[in-house]
Formats: sequence, structure tokens, C-alpha cells
Amino acid sequence: MHKLIKNKNHSNRWSNAILPKPTKAEDKGEYRIWLKFADATEGEVDLQEELWGEMFESLKDKDLFAKFSPHKELETVVWPNGADFAPEFLYQKLRSDYALQSKTKINAA
Repeated sequence: MHKLIKNKNHSNRWSNAILPKPTKAEDKGEYRIWLKFADATEGEVDLQEELWGEMFESLKDKDLFAKFSPHKELETVVWPNGADFAPEFLYQKLRSDYALQSKTKINAA
């Protein structure tokens, strides 16, 4: 099991409500990763259908797929070939009702 390092410079409200932060990740085989996020959301994410294109095609090799590791700055999991999925994308795979929201309001003239 991999444990992601929490960035203590972010406020909990911003980190949990706006940008999902994975705190743990574990390979479950067959292109699935179990993730736990800072807001206690957890579950398995199946990435098999997402492994296409130049960066992700090589991850169809199950041995390579299992070699993901936490990335402190990106606050997500990355693979040796440089591939990664945005934490928001992974979170939405667990919670289909999630949508990235901005607190900035735009005033119409």
C-alpha cells in the first residue's frame, strides 16, 4: 500500500471541498486501484478503459501498471513512464456526483 504525503500548506476546507486529495493508494490487480481521499471517500477505481493513447497504452502491461507511486507535488499516483491521472478524475470515478467547483464568482455587467 502506498501512502501519499499530505501538503500541510493547504487549508482543509479548500483541499477537501474543492480539490480531492488521495491519501492512500493500493494496487488491486486487473487495472484497479483502491484509493482513499482526505474527505474519507474510498473505493476501487477501474482504469482499464482509460489505458489508451501515447502515455497510457504501455500501462496495459499489468506489471508496469502495478508500479504506480505517490507524487508529492501532483498529489496523485504516477507511473514510471510519467503517466498520471488527475486526482479530480479519480475522485469522480468514485463519486459520479462530484464536479470541480470554483469559489470565484463572475459578475455580469
